[in-house]
Amino acid sequence: MTGPFRVRSFRFQWPADLLTSWATEMETLILGWYVMVDSGSVLMLTAFGSLQSLGTLASPVFGMLGDRLGVRTMLCTMRAAYVLLAAAVTALAAWDWLTPVWVLAIATLTGIVRPNDLVMRNALIGETIPPPQQMGALGFSRASQDSARVAGALAGAGLSAALGIGTAYVFVTLFYAASFALTFGVARSRPAPDPTRAARGAEARPSPYRDVKDGLVHVATTPALLAAMLLAFLINISAYPVTSGLLPYVAREVYTVDSTGLGWLVASFGLGALAGSIVIVATGGPRRPERAMIVYAALWYALLLGFGAARDVRVGLALMLVIGFVQSIAMISLMATMLAAAEARFRTRVMGARQLAVYGMPLGLMAAGVLIGRMGWAATVGMYCAVGLVFTLAIGLRWRGSLGPARRALTPSTSRTA
Repeated sequence: MTGPFRVRSFRFQWPADLLTSWATEMETLILGWYVMVDSGSVLMLTAFGSLQSLGTLASPVFGMLGDRLGVRTMLCTMRAAYVLLAAAVTALAAWDWLTPVWVLAIATLTGIVRPNDLVMRNALIGETIPPPQQMGALGFSRASQDSARVAGALAGAGLSAALGIGTAYVFVTLFYAASFALTFGVARSRPAPDPTRAARGAEARPSPYRDVKDGLVHVATTPALLAAMLLAFLINISAYPVTSGLLPYVAREVYTVDSTGLGWLVASFGLGALAGSIVIVATGGPRRPERAMIVYAALWYALLLGFGAARDVRVGLALMLVIGFVQSIAMISLMATMLAAAEARFRTRVMGARQLAVYGMPLGLMAAGVLIGRMGWAATVGMYCAVGLVFTLAIGLRWRGSLGPARRALTPSTSRTA
């Protein structure tokens, strides 16, 4: 169970990731509630949520840079940016200059970088953790994100309500700063050799364009990777918007609760997800993660149908707890499938390509902002879940022959314990 912590790099990576996740969750909840209350516009709220995923378009480039410059260099640079941007919000709030426009501007800058943090985390696990322990490491990594949805959400809501946005943001900045310091302890990475480069001879000079293209081609031509990518995009466009960016709307307009109620909704989802991560760590995860990602994704949509129809906040809290558990198993299984199927020399680029799927979330959020105004909350969620279920089953049937046991398991030689 504690095998990944025998690797020195992971002993620094996990607490650094944990602090970043907590700060991110606090930040998202504090600013999301601020935008909803100050502007009173669900479209403004969905715009804020969409900007959080802006950097997914550049994820293949971040993946290429991770392969070239090293994952630790990229993580340190990105987390330094978080500190500076959080400090900017703190200063604006302290001087009473903060407005929804400033929040959207800073969310744009943060959104360029933040989606790629997960790219580097997972690539580092694939590089430093021996293959038999990778599912457990992914479980621990996911637990850091899930715990943030519990503790980070409640802390963000509580601090904002009790101390105001300026003082609450001091804590966000300190969390980011501590994570930045710990990141210097993770292992340095070395690019995996590309056996095709020698064959290209004179054409073998480094080319960022070729590196990005090779990573995308590897995903498109590896059936298990392609199936996982499509499923990830589907989930981001039709499932995650319901349980993330739209929750301030649900809390205020459907359940008529305040920011504390919003915090409990977010925390319920996080508590269920944390339970799922702990189950993965304790059991080693599903024996067939490539099949588990399909089964649990379908169950996820079925539960979301119930959440969309619920009108009692207590029912909503219970459903969010179960939904969190199911989505945790689905997403850890999906990531384990991709790490097992990706070649070592493409690993960070594959993780970058995987993050492109997150761009489905802003598309789903913006569409939901329009549809809710025309169709209502329940009808919009019902339509999203119906589409999600149909395409999840279609992916499972189309690639059922390729979603057997991983064909390209990582070898111990690709891991480092520095």
